[in-house]
Amino acid sequence: MHFETLDELILEDIENPDHPSDFESGDDYAVLILRLPELREGRVETLSYAFLTARGRCYRYDRKERDFVELGTFEDLHRLLDEKADRLIRDIRQYHVEIDRLEESLYDEHPPRDFMERWIVYKKDVSLINRLMFHAALSFDLFVHYGKRSEEFDELAYADILEHMSRIRDLAKAAMDKLDDLHDFYRAKVDERMNRNMYWLTVISAIFLPLTLITGFFGMNTGGLPFTDDASGTAKVLLLSAVLEILFLLGFFLLNRPKIRRFRRNAR
Repeated sequence: MHFETLDELILEDIENPDHPSDFESGDDYAVLILRLPELREGRVETLSYAFLTARGRCYRYDRKERDFVELGTFEDLHRLLDEKADRLIRDIRQYHVEIDRLEESLYDEHPPRDFMERWIVYKKDVSLINRLMFHAALSFDLFVHYGKRSEEFDELAYADILEHMSRIRDLAKAAMDKLDDLHDFYRAKVDERMNRNMYWLTVISAIFLPLTLITGFFGMNTGGLPFTDDASGTAKVLLLSAVLEILFLLGFFLLNRPKIRRFRRNAR
């Protein structure tokens, strides 16, 4: 079927593969543009479909031939769209399975090393699916209302496809929300690990602070240093270092006892 009689602006929208989902109707025809996600080799791709209905017949736009090819009746169009909707539901459910596995790895304290890389991929994919299905559901809803004028149009069957589109959108939104929660939980675990490392680094620094002070003092190239001419000077310096170390650590742990208890309780 040739489409020279279509409105020029509608024709431009049909030929544009990046045009968002839309619905337009004329006196004796209607054009439905659906921009849908499709999972191919583990990646989400965006494909644009354009359909024309006129006098009870349905046509699909062939981008290679740049013309409409006949699909058949509304039942044939329903069969095509229903198959695509079912495939999208399976794909979005698979994303939920992968996200659930990522969540379990966090709870088991064994997140994969590429956690953030996976998170970014999942977030990008489900966000794209949600955005595309939001516009597709709005346009398809207008198409369903338009199709009620035709006696050959099975309203219940097409309403089922609309429900599938809305479900895919809602599942994608739920996946986005879960990914946001996982990101917050992951960042909390990373911050907790960082705080634990900083805690032990602080303890180690505190242990060596008195020793560093004494080493620096007796390492000065100046005269008159104590114990220089004393045969037991080394032993006395070691004893002094031990006393200062004990006094410093005792004061350190006494002053930070509440923080240490809280840290140990959070680390369990």
